[in-house]
Amino acid sequence: MAEPERYFMHANEAIAEAAIRAGCVFYAGQPITPHTEILEYMATQLPARGGQFILAANEVVASNMVYGAAIGGARAMTSSSSTGISLMQEVFSLMSSMEVPCVIVNMARGGPGLGNLGPSQGDYFQSTRGGGHGGYRHIVLGPATTQEAVELTMLAFHLSDKWRTPAVILGDAALAETRETVVFPEPPDSSDLPPKDWALTGATGRPPSKLSVISMVETAAQAEHNRELQAKWERLEQEEARWEETNIEGAEVLVVCFGIAARNTRLVLRELRAEGKQVGFFRPITLWPFPSQQLRDAVARSGARAVLVIELSAGQMVEDVRLALNGALPVELARYMGGTMPARSDVRRDMLDALAKYGVVREASAL
Repeated sequence: MAEPERYFMHANEAIAEAAIRAGCVFYAGQPITPHTEILEYMATQLPARGGQFILAANEVVASNMVYGAAIGGARAMTSSSSTGISLMQEVFSLMSSMEVPCVIVNMARGGPGLGNLGPSQGDYFQSTRGGGHGGYRHIVLGPATTQEAVELTMLAFHLSDKWRTPAVILGDAALAETRETVVFPEPPDSSDLPPKDWALTGATGRPPSKLSVISMVETAAQAEHNRELQAKWERLEQEEARWEETNIEGAEVLVVCFGIAARNTRLVLRELRAEGKQVGFFRPITLWPFPSQQLRDAVARSGARAVLVIELSAGQMVEDVRLALNGALPVELARYMGGTMPARSDVRRDMLDALAKYGVVREASAL
């Protein structure tokens, strides 16, 4: 079998290429650092390959254009960074209610407010809690590498169509500006996806689609619709959780992190394990649905005495970790804010501090 073609690519461009290969035929967006290379790649590549690219007047316009394309059944996508994503939330809430699929890429930067151009995971709440008004959820995928960003972008289009709901790729400024070698796999098999018989295609002789009803003025009708949506998201929680775990058995402290924060963490974990220190690693890949049961299972198998969460924020995912564990053991937080990235020495210190606090540091010779 021939070796797959490998490409040395900027992560943003690799995400855009993955989207096109996954069947994206419509993109609208506005430039804002650090996502702009996605927009630029789409501007040159998408029209040349049969799709539509629109440079929108602003983020609100872009999100409405994506809604219009997606409501017609097209695979559609937008991207932005933090403050731009905030401006799109009203439309994303509408798309969730109307059960219209699309893919949203957020290459997050430091905040709050305008913030800076450094990497941040401070958009976790915005992404995993819906972000706009009303009670709803998006599928949220958190890549740690360029290769994973490619694969999760393709998966996002598949899951969005499968569940008829927006799907978010939550990256950050560090991932956005990374260049790595990638392989483009075949997109997920779409043969089992439901037909888009709900789409407003303008075909004659079709019965009216429920998508034509945008406003639900009857309280009872809105309540029933919300119950149906919640039931769908509960099924999604049961079926779509994804995670990575390493060195769980025998771990005395379990380290939990996601996205770019996982990269240094993996390296330090290998060093500490080589020194005889029993540290395990758990990484949510789906940030929503959060792999709560899988984390509980990992803690139970490890016999860990504490969990250490490392985040590039004041602490957001840590709340999902605490909810999952429900007080079963202590949860510590190491936080890095303002667009800063921890060095390996910082992560090593965090892990050793957690081990020391819970009295489980042992010399390798004693193991």
